[in-house]
Amino acid sequence: MLNVAIVAGGDSREYGISVKSAKQVELHIDRELFNPYLILIKGEKWYYRIGLKKFPIDKNDFSLTIGRKKIRFDLVFVAIHGTPGENGKLQGYFDLLRIPYTSSDVTTSAITFNKSFCKDVVRSCGINTAKSIHLFREGLNLESDILSQLALPVFVKPNNGGSSVGMTKVNHKSELGAALAKAFHEDSEVLAEEFIKGRELTCGVLRTEGRIIAFPVTEIIPKTEYFDYDAKYKKGMAEEVVPAEIPGELSQQCQGISRLLYEKLNCKGVVRFDYIFTGSAFWFLEVNTVPGMSTASIVPKMARAHGWSFGELITRLIMEIK
Repeated sequence: MLNVAIVAGGDSREYGISVKSAKQVELHIDRELFNPYLILIKGEKWYYRIGLKKFPIDKNDFSLTIGRKKIRFDLVFVAIHGTPGENGKLQGYFDLLRIPYTSSDVTTSAITFNKSFCKDVVRSCGINTAKSIHLFREGLNLESDILSQLALPVFVKPNNGGSSVGMTKVNHKSELGAALAKAFHEDSEVLAEEFIKGRELTCGVLRTEGRIIAFPVTEIIPKTEYFDYDAKYKKGMAEEVVPAEIPGELSQQCQGISRLLYEKLNCKGVVRFDYIFTGSAFWFLEVNTVPGMSTASIVPKMARAHGWSFGELITRLIMEIK
């Protein structure tokens, strides 16, 4: 059987969400095919835990020693949201060790994690993106730059990050200062992006058995003003309609855009593309190259609507790279 390291944790505020995702993967993985090991990563501390006892990972070869037994991993299931699992850093490390992994490669991970750079690539594919500006901590007159180039309301958010951490919807110019401070607390780069009114739709995509598969399009209906952190992770704060109640031709259009972007961005594993649908067009929001796998996450629900159990989804992701 294959030894599978499920890496979780990371160095962002998405640590807890990542651990929940990894535990669900560990719970549903097919143990007749795979030996799973949930590896926790935070800063310099990388370890496997049995009860209260921690066994450190040897970073020289990403191996684990328990007693006299040295365990080497055949592949890695990446479940880290944020750095270092979603921005390419961990992928570069595994590439050097020639250990395959379930997520996109270094280049794709780095580009898609940077919201501004990713929007540039998506726009070059002919896909709509909201008007935005890329700001840096060292910049001058940031508020006036936003007001002169964008129309309120705008979203102000960390340029590198996920789960809506550090994001604010700004309706009045008096709110800009606090929104920028909040975003810059999370990242040295910030994206300010014009608000587009419409329905929030999302589509999961993966490659399996030589084909790019798009899951049923899902509509997200938050009970908050927008799909913020609370709406994403607090029970009852958002409704997810799978499949979305939209005409079949619109669903197919969204799936087609998602398959195109999956290919053009050279994605690997399962990813999730988020859009705003205005009634006449789809507007790209962002791509999640390591989407959540917790009980509250959308991708497992999409897979179930497609006819796959959580276990089958995990097996397909692993078998695609082994």
